[in-house]
Amino acid sequence: MNAALFPDVVVNGETIPSAAIAAEAQNHNAPKDKPGIAWRKAAQALVIRSLLLQEARARGLTPDPLELAPNRFETEEEALIRALLDAALSIAPVTDEAVRTEWAKDPDRYRSAPLWDVSHILCACDPRDAAEREMAEARATALLARLDGDAKGFAAAARESDCGSKASGGHLGQLGPGDTVPEFEAALRKLTEGSISAAPVLSRHGWHIIRLNATAPGQVLPFDTVRPKIAQALEKAAWAKASRHFVETLAQGATITGASLAPI
Repeated sequence: MNAALFPDVVVNGETIPSAAIAAEAQNHNAPKDKPGIAWRKAAQALVIRSLLLQEARARGLTPDPLELAPNRFETEEEALIRALLDAALSIAPVTDEAVRTEWAKDPDRYRSAPLWDVSHILCACDPRDAAEREMAEARATALLARLDGDAKGFAAAARESDCGSKASGGHLGQLGPGDTVPEFEAALRKLTEGSISAAPVLSRHGWHIIRLNATAPGQVLPFDTVRPKIAQALEKAAWAKASRHFVETLAQGATITGASLAPI
């Protein structure tokens, strides 16, 4: 990104260095052929940060960094912004009526996690090694072709697996969301009960042939169980809305050049 292509960003007479915007741009997504979008998002984020810090200092607030994790503390600027928002925003408590209304919109949204009974055959390899990856893929493809969709023959074919589960016909037992690597789970979610993956699936462990033996969909959870989760979500949404309004108010009274707070 060539910073010279973009004007200086100035907030109430305070210039935001182009180097700071370039560094921040790495945290924002944009199409590969449109790097300017990441730059504008970064400039916008830093304008908001400057507005908040300027207001915090104008109010005479002092930073009191919190420990976020063992030996990891907020920066002084993060602590100042938190102190400002705590002082400036007033969020009404979430009522039980609001929680119940939100739940009643679609109780089916709130379900327990599904369970999948799964078997697999692993042709292990290091995916970073091209030659090893190709050899393992060829072996997995041959095994899959030999199966030809025959789910009954899966256990016998699993004897050739590189996974310890081969001793039990490739059976992995019941799995839930997050129990496997993302690539495996993504493929698993596309299978219907009793089916085998149409092609080998590559993960960090190698190539998998996956069979979904059975599935137990998540059950709708009772209101009392999901009440805390809904209340937390509503409180978070109210806080975000109030924060946006506060920033918009600060921006209306500010002089900003080189950037816009309009949606990108």
